[in-house]
Amino acid sequence: MNSRPPRYAGFWLRTVAVIIDTIIVLAVIIPVLLAIYGQGYFFKTQFLMGPWDFIINYVFPFVVVIVFWRFRGATPGKMVFGAVIVDAETLGPLSNKQLIGRYFAYIPAIFVFGLGILWVAFDKRKQGWHDKLAKTVVIRPAKR
Repeated sequence: MNSRPPRYAGFWLRTVAVIIDTIIVLAVIIPVLLAIYGQGYFFKTQFLMGPWDFIINYVFPFVVVIVFWRFRGATPGKMVFGAVIVDAETLGPLSNKQLIGRYFAYIPAIFVFGLGILWVAFDKRKQGWHDKLAKTVVIRPAKR
């Protein structure tokens, strides 16, 4: 049994992972929105253009992220670095409650001036508020 403490994924690794994920999502979403709504979509003045706008921008990312977290333990950006999201106590897979809670816990983490995200840089276990609320940590494999 390995008694070494886990290697927590830090702020910059996680930031680059989010950038990778964002690029992938935008590469899928933008062409679909253009096909449905045309170029005028990007100059809209209303919050939602219709039901497809909601499905593509909110439902699709939610489903994709939850599926990746459930079956791979990470989104593609974290997978590039071999990082996985695990239960903070057991270091095992997440429950459905943790998956969904972590996703929605990004809302307070981001909207309080991004402080909940920046928290990763200063926390001893590299947890953001979304991690703390969902009782998760992001770890990397041990160095050999």
